[in-house]
Amino acid sequence: MKLISDPPIPVKIQKMKERVRWNHSSIVSRGIDQTSMVLDDGRDDRPDFSFMVIGDTGTKSHYGEHPQRKIAELMLPHRDSCRFVLHTGDVIYVVGSHEYYRSNFIEPYREFLENGENPKSIRYDRMVFNLPILPVPGNHDYYDVPLMYRWLTGTTQPLRRMFRYKDIEIGWHGSYQGNAYAKAFLDYLQAIASPKELERHLDKHYTAKSDTGRCLRYQPGHFTRLPNRYYTFRYGGIDFFALDSNTFNEPLPLPATKEGEINRRELEKRRREIDQEESEILGLCDRLNPDNPKQAEQLDELSAKLDQINEIKVDIEKQLASHKPSAIDFEQLEWLKQRLIESWHTSDVRGRIIYFHHPPYVTESNKWHQAQTLAVRRRLRACFDAVALQVGSLTQGRSIVDLIFNGHAHCLEYLRTADTGYADSHINCIISGGSGHFPRRQRKEGRELMETFEEIDGSKSRKIADSLLYVGREGYKPHRRLPYSFVRIDVQSGSPPKFIIRPFVAERVGENWSDRAMEAFVI
Repeated sequence: MKLISDPPIPVKIQKMKERVRWNHSSIVSRGIDQTSMVLDDGRDDRPDFSFMVIGDTGTKSHYGEHPQRKIAELMLPHRDSCRFVLHTGDVIYVVGSHEYYRSNFIEPYREFLENGENPKSIRYDRMVFNLPILPVPGNHDYYDVPLMYRWLTGTTQPLRRMFRYKDIEIGWHGSYQGNAYAKAFLDYLQAIASPKELERHLDKHYTAKSDTGRCLRYQPGHFTRLPNRYYTFRYGGIDFFALDSNTFNEPLPLPATKEGEINRRELEKRRREIDQEESEILGLCDRLNPDNPKQAEQLDELSAKLDQINEIKVDIEKQLASHKPSAIDFEQLEWLKQRLIESWHTSDVRGRIIYFHHPPYVTESNKWHQAQTLAVRRRLRACFDAVALQVGSLTQGRSIVDLIFNGHAHCLEYLRTADTGYADSHINCIISGGSGHFPRRQRKEGRELMETFEEIDGSKSRKIADSLLYVGREGYKPHRRLPYSFVRIDVQSGSPPKFIIRPFVAERVGENWSDRAMEAFVI
């Protein structure tokens, strides 16, 4: 049985458009840009500011340990000196269900929410942030499970025990194609039935002005909805671009050649192997007792292993389906291209930051070689190439963007791209995906990322990035280290701006926890 399903890209796009009433006549007539917002905290014009970045947080307490809450507590001393928090996706594991928003998001981050002293009173679709948490959707925020499996996991305890690792965070519901995420964070205009009420809502909350027209006014403590699944805002002279990479991560098609057929057979073989591995681990889970501390910890590890297996299976399924015409979100990529071009032509803008879920450059052991990773990299590269062609010498040798933030990989990693031969050269990339889910190791192949370019004559392989910092799982029991993390970014005045990167870690070794601030670095 296919236990987790990922909706097709056209479905994701269409459903999200319906939820925000994309290009509704009342919106168009008011000249509203549904992809822009103003973060109205009264300080958005100051060039010196700080923010935090977290990602892959959406887990609940496992057998008495709550790493996500540890990170939230580590963030609290920075709450008053930071203006907002970027979230790189996977807000809720395993399938983005509204059932888990209270335990997996509201309670861990209660101090960042209005009425957070009583988290049980906060509805997931009525959250108001006193310190903005600005997310992008991750793959788990779109996932669903078949009806039959929901019935199994939602009913009797004996049946739930058969699927113990799934029982942790799957109940009666999935995300319903990202609907729970949309209700939690987006301005869910679809819920406003009355045309008059819709007009009143637009006239009340879409009063800010951007370079592209009227837009949503995000007011901490009052109205903290996002305009769309991808969006942009300007703060302190920095343009921020939040993307939904779930709609441009479709793997490149397998070639209709002998080599392509060999690859297909290898993928099918690998799928059978991991199905068998999954079955064996499930059998082991059923023999372990969660009331026994040592066995409970083993169950937690097996759950993390099975989560990895599911990710591999989804990636394989996407590759096996890639003989079909690709359904890529070119509308979003074209939007990004045009907004970056406009940003470079705006004298008030001194820097650009992009954040989205799937990392184009990563050395985490489970993600670096995935087909989705390469797909995102090449589509982003094509977008940057198109921008570079249009802006020409305006960049004065700077990279197209100053910083890229991602999640998806369960680690903290700092990479810098090399001279790739394209416009994605010399870009600083930070993966902040270690804020709650079980950390993962760095790949054994080393810190240099190589890529094969079929279109290049002669040597087709070249270095595309260096991993300069990696914080992930290390060692083995009883000395295994599990570091969870977030980063604080201090933006300095000046053009181009400097960014002081301050990583923070809550680490578990055995039964002991310790917190530490890692050495800051400047980019």
